[in-house]
Amino acid sequence: MVDEVRIQGLGVIDEAVLDLSPGFNVVTGETGAGKTMVVTSLGLMFGGRADPQRVRPGAGRATVEGRIVVDPGGRVVERVEDAGGELDDGALIVTRSVSAEGRSRAFLGGRSVPVSVLITLADDLVAVHGQSDQQRLLQSSRQRGALDRYAGGALTKPMRAYTKAYQRHRQVSALLEELTTRARERTQEAELLRLGLEEIEKVDPKDGEDTDLAAEEERLGHADALRGAADTAHEALLGDPVAAFEAANVTGLLGQARNALDVVRDHDPELAALADRLAEAGYLVSDVGTDLASYAESVDADPARLAAVQERRAELTALTRKYGGTEGTVTEVLEWARRSASRLAELEGDDDRIDELRSEHAELTERLAAEAAELTAVRTRAAERFSEAVTEELTALAMPHARVVVTVAPSGDYGPHGVDEVEVRLAPHPGSPPLPLHKGASGGELSRVMLAIEVVFAGADPVPTFVFDEVDAGVGGKAAVEIGRRLARLARNAQVIVVTHLPQVAAFADQHLLVEKSDDGTVTSSGVTALDREGRVRELSRMLAGLEDSELGRAHAEELLAMAAEER
Repeated sequence: MVDEVRIQGLGVIDEAVLDLSPGFNVVTGETGAGKTMVVTSLGLMFGGRADPQRVRPGAGRATVEGRIVVDPGGRVVERVEDAGGELDDGALIVTRSVSAEGRSRAFLGGRSVPVSVLITLADDLVAVHGQSDQQRLLQSSRQRGALDRYAGGALTKPMRAYTKAYQRHRQVSALLEELTTRARERTQEAELLRLGLEEIEKVDPKDGEDTDLAAEEERLGHADALRGAADTAHEALLGDPVAAFEAANVTGLLGQARNALDVVRDHDPELAALADRLAEAGYLVSDVGTDLASYAESVDADPARLAAVQERRAELTALTRKYGGTEGTVTEVLEWARRSASRLAELEGDDDRIDELRSEHAELTERLAAEAAELTAVRTRAAERFSEAVTEELTALAMPHARVVVTVAPSGDYGPHGVDEVEVRLAPHPGSPPLPLHKGASGGELSRVMLAIEVVFAGADPVPTFVFDEVDAGVGGKAAVEIGRRLARLARNAQVIVVTHLPQVAAFADQHLLVEKSDDGTVTSSGVTALDREGRVRELSRMLAGLEDSELGRAHAEELLAMAAEER
């Protein structure tokens, strides 16, 4: 519920605070005192149009701040948290301001948000019905949603079955459209993949082959130089086996050095250690020399093999340029072939897949039609009950000859909620054709129709707060009492805020707020006061007789309050 609303610089209101209560809140006051600004402030707070002309003359901006008590585990809190806001001691703070230049700002739970967030949030918090703002149930989609909620559990099972069929039908339809409308492109894609795979299969590359071949080509291309270098190094280390003297090679020199040290090694441990290291060096040089001899024998200049390697590398390079990735390797070519083979298998199976999907699509279409027909039947039955209930309410609201008809007509297209277009229509007089609400009712009649609808819907799925601006326009006498009675009935399940001129309506309120205007000769300002019992008697007397202290008016006011209290 809306717990408190602070208004600054809006219309004739300089600064005012509305302390609202659960149940039925009524707002009264003299003409021009600013009652409508109360409704305007609520509309502004929930994302209504920011009109800079509503900013009080002399004020830089108009500001509305509301404190709303919400269910801590409900959907509203989830949306607030998604927007980055948070609750303040269990309550949601909503602020909206508009400058005299027309700039608008919105805050939700302490976080600046787009106005669209407030509009979305308002669907779960408030329904505003004013003389110029009757939008909630005028939209066909909202009327369909409202009827579905009124239908209740009877619609749950068929709606679940329809939704399941509808979602699968859309998936199959999308796949069929893709496969059939892009058949030519898919054929071309398959042909290109097939050619590429055939080319790769013909070359038959092996993973890592390009790296091995590059190393082999480098070796074959420099075979003479490699063998010569190995021979020279071998002779330097081990010497020529046929030479007369071996002292000129490294092995011989190391041997001479070790022999010289071995003679005296027993006299000094340090020198003995050096002699051992020379021995190790000799063994190592000998091993390297032997390996160099083997390497030199293995290096063979083979022009034929070199030509074959170069030819193979050229074939692999051609593949990597076409099918390799950023590195241009055979590994990437093989990966491309793997992916392409999988894609080609998918494309080549399209014909069979299309046949299967067409069969499934036909079955789903029949199933969808059956499920949609069941939804239509449930909605039609609910529409009949709803039409009778609202028409009965209108009879008591000074519209005895009005008739409400809810039409459920096929739209021709399957949608997420079926094929039905739901529209609430009003025939205000006998013999007149039922017309859409915005065409068949005047402003005052529309407010009463909305009240009747909300009363009927109250037990099905009420919003937490309802706001009615002059719902009693053009009504008086017994009909006014009936309006008050029904607003009180609606307030049993929700918070109701009503701006009214009728004392018969105001008498049913749980809380009575008076908008007073004062004029000091320079500016006009309004304040809002919560009335006690005596204050209510005075205000109702004024509304009845035009005089606050009229004895007859006070007596009538007391009678109205007593009657309303008894019925509540």
